[in-house]
Amino acid sequence: MIERTLSIIKPDGVKKGVIGDVIRRFEEEGLKVVAMKMIHMSKREAEGFYDVHREKPFFSSLTDFMSSGPCVVLILEGEGAIGKNREIMGATNPADADEGTIRKLYASSIEVNTVHGSDAPETAAVETAYFFPAIERFSYERE
Repeated sequence: MIERTLSIIKPDGVKKGVIGDVIRRFEEEGLKVVAMKMIHMSKREAEGFYDVHREKPFFSSLTDFMSSGPCVVLILEGEGAIGKNREIMGATNPADADEGTIRKLYASSIEVNTVHGSDAPETAAVETAYFFPAIERFSYERE
């Protein structure tokens, strides 16, 4: 089934200069970028995005990190895009990530882990809407 999912290249990925590498990886695996922009979230915007984690002990440090610099937010589309994106990213903790995954290659810790991806269709719908109004989402056929 064709799905859409949110992906974020986090501040550490932007600072390391791996934006192109990450996007190339998604495209090589058959995912299409159907929306993309660079943003710099405020602390409040990061708290709104990660609200589901508000009661967890890492919430404050996560939102501090996510508001520490620019991110690239993308909507990826493709067959089973949510699962495929999560497979390409690798485990949240880079120490547990498979070789060749984005987090194994670029992440430095469980929190500073280069990329974010939606974990379910319902989450993907909420997360993509958080950053992209309908006018900023596109459809096209790849050659």
